[in-house]
Amino acid sequence: MSGKNSKQFGVWLDSGQATVVGRKDVDSGAFVVVGQAKNEGQGSNSNENTAHHAEQSLQVKFFKEISALMTNAEEVHVTGTGITQEQFIHFLADTAQFKNTQAKESTSNHMSDEKLLQYITEQFN
Repeated sequence: MSGKNSKQFGVWLDSGQATVVGRKDVDSGAFVVVGQAKNEGQGSNSNENTAHHAEQSLQVKFFKEISALMTNAEEVHVTGTGITQEQFIHFLADTAQFKNTQAKESTSNHMSDEKLLQYITEQFN
């Protein structure tokens, strides 16, 4: 990759929502918000096993929605609250499209889109 930036993305997520940022010109330029995703969660369920499987399915759907916003990602910085970012990094590692993607993580409180853009820019400089 001589003389060229890799395709870099940043993701802030928790168990219910995510914001994805990427470079304006795909592999160069300033970071911009490329999309958002929501995990709708499930309704009530009387069977614990069924509830667990439904929750897992919704999480995979949520992660697929996020990863669809990161076309040809080579580097991803994932941040957010709780353990969801670690689960998302494992999802990326187990997905053929992202097998060679370098993923880093950090923990942070929810931030505005502007703060997220600034934070991700700092992570890749």
